Amino acid sequence: MILYLIPNLKSNMKFKITIFLILSTLVLIVSCKDDEKEPQGIVHDTTPYTLTYGNFPTPDIADDNELTIQGVQLGRMLFYETMLSGDGEMACASCHLQEFAFTDTARFSTGIRGNKGGRQAMTIFNMAWHENEFFWDGRAHLLRDQSLLPIQDELEMDETLENVVAKLSESQLYKDQFIRVFGTDKVTSEKISLALEQFMNSITSTNSKYDEFLEDSTVFTESEKRGFELFTTDYNPFFPDESGADCQHCHSSLNFENDKYMNNGLDATFADEGREKATENAQDKGKFKVTSLRNIALTAPYMHDGRFTSLEEVVEHYNSQIKASLTLDPALEQTREKGLFLTEQDKSDLVAFLRTLTDKNLMNNNNYSNPF
Repeated sequence: MILYLIPNLKSNMKFKITIFLILSTLVLIVSCKDDEKEPQGIVHDTTPYTLTYGNFPTPDIADDNELTIQGVQLGRMLFYETMLSGDGEMACASCHLQEFAFTDTARFSTGIRGNKGGRQAMTIFNMAWHENEFFWDGRAHLLRDQSLLPIQDELEMDETLENVVAKLSESQLYKDQFIRVFGTDKVTSEKISLALEQFMNSITSTNSKYDEFLEDSTVFTESEKRGFELFTTDYNPFFPDESGADCQHCHSSLNFENDKYMNNGLDATFADEGREKATENAQDKGKFKVTSLRNIALTAPYMHDGRFTSLEEVVEHYNSQIKASLTLDPALEQTREKGLFLTEQDKSDLVAFLRTLTDKNLMNNNNYSNPF
């Protein structure tokens, strides 16, 4: 009887050991999967990002997307991420280069596979103070809306949001960062847009010679001072000697823009309908977003189609080359017939003042540079 039970006992023990090993392996696999989903040490971090903006008024940041350190960092990573493009070679930063105040030097920005767009890339700084849509024609209501459109544009990055989400979801680096920002590693196009909005809102430009002049920490040269006077003095057709360039009519406030869409007399007829494309209102034909003049010396070529290669050409356009059309801004229509009466010295002084608007830190601020 005893001899009969011993083989069975051995068999039962082998069976129990086998079951134990199988269960241990399953526990280990599940544990590893849990570790991959929520790595140890990766936690949701809502520490606010401190925005610096000099003498500018406090920006109106959306309540549902306030800046956090980790949110801005995720947006910065995505801004430089080539996985957002269809060929894996382009990023937002490909057309918005930090050394050129986040625009590029091409007249028509080049997209995926060498495709040419129809407009010059816009600058990306002080976006937190833009309150009237985005793009040259204002077709994007919020900055988060703007952030996704170039990804899907066939001439720009030519990728689907579904593919972008899939690619980022395979990256542990990004899954970890999404946990830090949103408390979950689930990647969505909405979260991508919110992160990009945070990063772009974090890019501020408030440290130029002009800002130092306002703070009485520097002085203008005689040419810069005279240019500032011309910039801020109204046009006066009756007293040409007292007439100014009236630039502040469109380029006002500390950001040197007015959040409007205006026809600045570039053409009498329009190859690009501008704002009308977004509003379908004929009164908006030929109107484009008034851009900031800050860092203007860094951002050639100029205008929505990059037609001017120098600041001197821009000044001369307003001095003597305004074209008549039905939607031309009334203030420019007033100057069109006689011009601005600017002498060669006046033009030189205006350019000298415009150069004082160049930020001393923007081009090499590590907070905005490639994080990889």
